[in-house]
Amino acid sequence: MPVPVPDHSGFRHCHPSREVSIVGSMKFTSVLKRSFAFAALLALGLCRVAAGEPTALELIKEANRYVGDDVKDKVVQLRSEKSIGTLTPNIWFVVYYDKDATFKTAEVKLGAGKKLEVKRPMRQPFAYINYKNVLDLKKISVDSDKAIKIATAEPLLDKLKIRATQLVLDRKDATPVWRVRLWAEKLRDSRKDADIGEVKINAEDGTVIESDLHINRVD
Repeated sequence: MPVPVPDHSGFRHCHPSREVSIVGSMKFTSVLKRSFAFAALLALGLCRVAAGEPTALELIKEANRYVGDDVKDKVVQLRSEKSIGTLTPNIWFVVYYDKDATFKTAEVKLGAGKKLEVKRPMRQPFAYINYKNVLDLKKISVDSDKAIKIATAEPLLDKLKIRATQLVLDRKDATPVWRVRLWAEKLRDSRKDADIGEVKINAEDGTVIESDLHINRVD
């Protein structure tokens, strides 16, 4: 509202410049509040992007919280579900060797880095399981994020659009091996994808052991 200003006649009049000043100040305050709100949301978004999804090896520390001390770090397998909307899976299973369980394993399921379920499966991931199946975590230098980069860098995939991945890490003889399954966009219908096979990677040094890819499936 206009601000009354007394004059020499005793009457009070509205001073235009002061009215403009107050309105301008109110507008500036509103803009400033919006700017701060936008900056806060942007910062929050950047933090989430920077944090990203935890890698498979990082998830072991979280999964260890839900198993007994005699089971912690005795991982026999890490596996993910198929990723959705990104190349990075966010549902993982950490499978432990548990000598007291009926089928010798305990399993922690995690989603977006948080525990979803803990159970002792009524089946085992291998035909025969004992302590020899336990991964030597200290020797593993290739985490899930690096395994995805190695697999998707295969020359056969150069012209394809990779849409999803699914990973498994366990031992083959004495070697820890990543199996990275890939899905690529179909050429005739971009709404669909095709399972084009998998790449096996040595988790100790990152070398490709086997590339079993079938790019003809995208036709």
